[in-house]
Amino acid sequence: MDASDRIVEAVSVRNGRIDAVGGSEALLATADDQTSVVDLRGRTLMPGFVDAHGHFPGSGQTVFSADLNSPPIGEVTNMAQLLSRLKAFAAARSDGWVVGHGYDDTLLLERRHPTRDDLDQVSVERPVAVVHVSGHLAVANTAALKMLGIDAATPDPVGGVIVRDPDSADGRRPNGVLEETAARAVWEHTLDLGVIDGLRMTTQAAEEYLAVGVTTASAGGMPTPVATLLTLLSRLNQFPQRVALFPLFEEVGEALLTGEKSLADFAGANVIVPRVKIIADGSIQGYTGYLSEPYYQPFKGDAGYRGYPSVAREELFRQVAGLYQRRIPVAIHCNGDASIDDGLDAIEAAMEAHPWPEARPLIIHAQMTRKDQIERMASLGVTPSFFSAHTYYWGDRHAAIFMGPARAANMSPARWALDAGIRFSSHLDTPVTPMLPLQAVWSQVERESTGGIVIGPSQRIERMPALRAVTVDAAWQVFMDNEIGSIEPGKRADLVVLSDNPLTAADLRAIKVDRTVIDGATVYTRF
Repeated sequence: MDASDRIVEAVSVRNGRIDAVGGSEALLATADDQTSVVDLRGRTLMPGFVDAHGHFPGSGQTVFSADLNSPPIGEVTNMAQLLSRLKAFAAARSDGWVVGHGYDDTLLLERRHPTRDDLDQVSVERPVAVVHVSGHLAVANTAALKMLGIDAATPDPVGGVIVRDPDSADGRRPNGVLEETAARAVWEHTLDLGVIDGLRMTTQAAEEYLAVGVTTASAGGMPTPVATLLTLLSRLNQFPQRVALFPLFEEVGEALLTGEKSLADFAGANVIVPRVKIIADGSIQGYTGYLSEPYYQPFKGDAGYRGYPSVAREELFRQVAGLYQRRIPVAIHCNGDASIDDGLDAIEAAMEAHPWPEARPLIIHAQMTRKDQIERMASLGVTPSFFSAHTYYWGDRHAAIFMGPARAANMSPARWALDAGIRFSSHLDTPVTPMLPLQAVWSQVERESTGGIVIGPSQRIERMPALRAVTVDAAWQVFMDNEIGSIEPGKRADLVVLSDNPLTAADLRAIKVDRTVIDGATVYTRF
C-alpha cells in the first residue's frame, strides 16, 4: 500500500516499527537468535485496516441496547417482533431507560416507524427509546417524551423535526418520532453510561474490530461523555487500537472558535483528535438528507420534498470559516447533493478568507455527489469518504424508493473520484452497518445489492484502489499516513494477516483475518 503499490516477499519488524521490506533471502540474512520468523504459508500480509469513519465503540451498544436490525444484519421483520425484543430487554434490565437500536422502517412489514403508542406497550412507567438504523432519527414513548420536555406546545428545534400525529385533536400531538437535532436529546440519556457499561461496550467493540483486522478505529461525532470515556479507557490500556476521534461541533465548536479549547484537549494515549465534525444534513434512507431535486417516492405525499439542512447555510459558512481561521481541520457530514453544495461553498469561502493549503477538508458520506461536485472537490483539494456499502445494504431501496434508478446508479461515485485524481476513503459507519472492512472493499469493486442487482456498474473500481481506501488513504485523511496505513520502513507495525490474497480471491468477503498486529504485537489470532 505504498505509493508504488509494491508487493514484496518479506517484512522485518523491530521495536514495534517496520524495519525493512524486501526479499525473503535478504531479510532472513539479518535474523539472529532473538529473531522470531513467521512463515505465512501462502497467506497475505497487509497494513491493518483503518476505519475511515464510524462511531467506535458503538457496535458494543448491545450491552445496554436491544438489537432491532432487519435482514441482512439482524432478524426483526415486523412491529410485533420489534416490541417483543424490547419487552424482553426491559425484563432483563429492570431499571433505567429501555433502549433499542437499528430498526429500519422500510424493512418492517408495516413499512412505518414505531410510534409512542407502540412503545407504550413496552412500558408506560419507564422511558423507552429506539434509534433508527441511520442514527438520524429516534422514537420515544410517552414517558421518555415527558422526561425530554416534549409536548404539543414544543416547537421544532433548528435543524430538526418533532413529528406530529395529524389525527390528534389539534394535529400537534408528538407521535414519538424525532428527526435530526430533535433526536439529539435522546442521546443525552441513552448514552449517559456508567463506567461498567462503558467498559463493557468498549471491550466488546474492540474485540469485534480486532477480529476483522481494524487497527485504527474512528469515533466520528461521538457525544462528549463517550469521547471522554474513550480517552480514559485508552489511558488505562483497556483496548489496543488507535482511535481517531472527531468531536461534535455542536457540542464543542464555540469553545474551539474562541480558543477556550483545542482539539488536543480531547486526545490522550492512543486517542488522536485530527478533526471536528459538523453534521450538515441527515440520512437519505431517513428522508432527512438534503437534495437538490425531490425524493423519488414523495415523502408523506409531498412531491416537492427535498429534505433539509441540519445546519443553515449561513451558519455553516460561519462555522467553517471560523475553523479555518483557527487552523482546525473540519469534517462535514453531507449525504444529499444540496448539502454537498453548501459544504463545498462554505469550504471555498473559508479558503478564500483564510488560505490553508494543508487543510485536507473532508466530506463524510458524500453519498449523492454529482459529477460536477467531484470536479469541484478536485479543484478545491476536498477529500470525500464514501459510505460505499450503501450499495449493498440500501441499494435496492435507493433505486426503488429514495433516489430512483438514475441517481442511485451514481451513489458513492468512487470511479468518478478515482478518474479525477481525488484521494478518498471508504467506510461502514459502524454501528450503522457491521464492521467488515472487506465488505467495504467488495462494495467498491462489485457494487452489488442485497437483491443481487449491480447498482451503477460504471462506478466500480479495481481492487487495489479499493484496498487503499481502507488503509493508507484512510490514514491520510486523519493525518496519520506518516505513521500507519502502509508497510514502509519507519512506520508502526500495524498489520493484518489474511487467509487469501484480496487481489485475486474469488470472493473478497470470504477472506478471513488470521492475525491482527498492533505495534508489532499480536493482539488477535483466529487459531
